[in-house]
Amino acid sequence: MDDVKELQKLIDKSNNIVFFGGAGVSTESGIKDFRGKNGLYKENKYDRPPEYMLSINCLLDEPELFFKYYKENLNSLDIEPNVTHKYLAKLEQKGKLKAVVTQNIDGLHQRAGSKKVLEVHGTTYKNYCMKCNKEYPFDYIFKSKGIPKCDCGGTIRPSVTLYGEMLPRDFEEAEEYIKNSDLLIVAGSSLTVMPASGLVRLARNKVVIVNRSETPFDRYADLVIHKPLKDVFGNLK
Repeated sequence: MDDVKELQKLIDKSNNIVFFGGAGVSTESGIKDFRGKNGLYKENKYDRPPEYMLSINCLLDEPELFFKYYKENLNSLDIEPNVTHKYLAKLEQKGKLKAVVTQNIDGLHQRAGSKKVLEVHGTTYKNYCMKCNKEYPFDYIFKSKGIPKCDCGGTIRPSVTLYGEMLPRDFEEAEEYIKNSDLLIVAGSSLTVMPASGLVRLARNKVVIVNRSETPFDRYADLVIHKPLKDVFGNLK
């Protein structure tokens, strides 16, 4: 049986679907991943590792460097949701998809229309003042010059989970959604980065993995599809 048709049958039979996506979901919109062959970690032009420049220590100790790197590399304002984002929004509207769990921080799922999005690494789509907690629009930091400042004088930061910080509450909520799902669709993730990749182990029912290359969890899945995401989600209804 054609693997996409098999996935369609699983979706048709399921009413409590959870989608868990990685960088591959957004790379098809033109966003660079972190660890790929052309990712941010491979094209680093700074004398510091990206892990430092996207850390809470850099934000606090060298905010000029942090925001310079952040604005250069994580701006997705001109990026549009792709066929996978749009398909998931429609699946949610049908009442079958209960949550999107994403490792991505670009906000493209929300822009495609998804309502229940659990961002386990935070998001560039929200910003707030570190001093008074006042919230700012998603494009505020990218359109600012230098260090973005609040009216109170505090520094405005993105709601991204930086290196050295605790994971957000969305992570615990994602665990519960995955445990209770009757179908977990994992897509666009190498499943090599912990603790997020460990979420797959929590699934108690059907698991489907869609990724261009093999993952360490392929052997545990009920269905594995090694194709570009657009060729899979673009052919589902």
